[in-house]
Amino acid sequence: MSLEKLRVAVIGMGWWSDVLSDAIMRSDKIQIVSCFTRSEDKRKAFAEKYRCRQALSFDDVLKDASIEAIVNTTPNSVHLETTAQAASAGKHIFLDKPIANTVAEGLAIARICDKAGVVVALGYQRRRENHFRWIKDEIAAGRFGKLVQAEGNISRDRLGKIDLSSWRYQAAGMPGGVMLQIGLHYVDVLEMLMGPVKSVSGLLAQLVLPGDNPDVSALILQHENGALSNLNASYASASEYYMLNVYGKEASAYYDLFGGLRHLKRGETTSRSIAVSSNDTIREELEEFAHCIRTGTKPETDAWWGARNLAVVKAGIKSARERRVVEVAEVLASGE
Repeated sequence: MSLEKLRVAVIGMGWWSDVLSDAIMRSDKIQIVSCFTRSEDKRKAFAEKYRCRQALSFDDVLKDASIEAIVNTTPNSVHLETTAQAASAGKHIFLDKPIANTVAEGLAIARICDKAGVVVALGYQRRRENHFRWIKDEIAAGRFGKLVQAEGNISRDRLGKIDLSSWRYQAAGMPGGVMLQIGLHYVDVLEMLMGPVKSVSGLLAQLVLPGDNPDVSALILQHENGALSNLNASYASASEYYMLNVYGKEASAYYDLFGGLRHLKRGETTSRSIAVSSNDTIREELEEFAHCIRTGTKPETDAWWGARNLAVVKAGIKSARERRVVEVAEVLASGE
């Protein structure tokens, strides 16, 4: 039986709102019925592009009984305020990552949404890429054996491409810089594949880009199962690049943007290529959000997961600042 389309309003008109809305237009599970941002010009352009009505205020969105959920791409610093208001109005929330700029606010979002009985899902599309799904399934089947190590790199060239007036590139709006903005995606993937992170050692640097935020960062992660991972993120590299390798006692997998996915079993000397199809990850995460609302199930990346992922990155930032290994539990307790 086909389910009725989820009726959503998009709030916060920026480049990422268009990416999410383009994915919604590729779906038969969701419909954009309204939009709001304070800029009249941006609101009008968005409404024309996606053939939806304009709301004249966020309060109008919240009072509109035809709107079931909001797609929230507002700045991190107002995620708690906007999400709390939406939850109070009974609206479900798809929230762009990171969940907030502080762990305390992330945990507050989780508590508020649980109490209101609304679904909140975080936008972590990288975990849905089919190469990572393949690795996840192999690990779950026990064919990797004991997990011992992983390494990842997520890098882009942003020289001459950033707007320093944007909150996304300011320390106040995106504390931790590149690791919080894009490195968080691979923190999510590493925790999905290797298990929860226990402690973090981090270093941050500002080498190329102007402004007040790190453009290069490195984390060493110790997982609760004892495995070690290292993760690098950069906005200062020559080009876009993604790499993530997972090492187990019985098998290993190697993924990179240009070479695809390879697999090696213990005792073998040559890896073999694994053919996986590309998939529409952003559409899939939005459709999972709609499915959870319709069926009462839980999204893969809910607010509790988002707050924990944030705590890993904030532990790395604290480690870089204080030059010591930082326990994730310490940051979850302090809420910083």
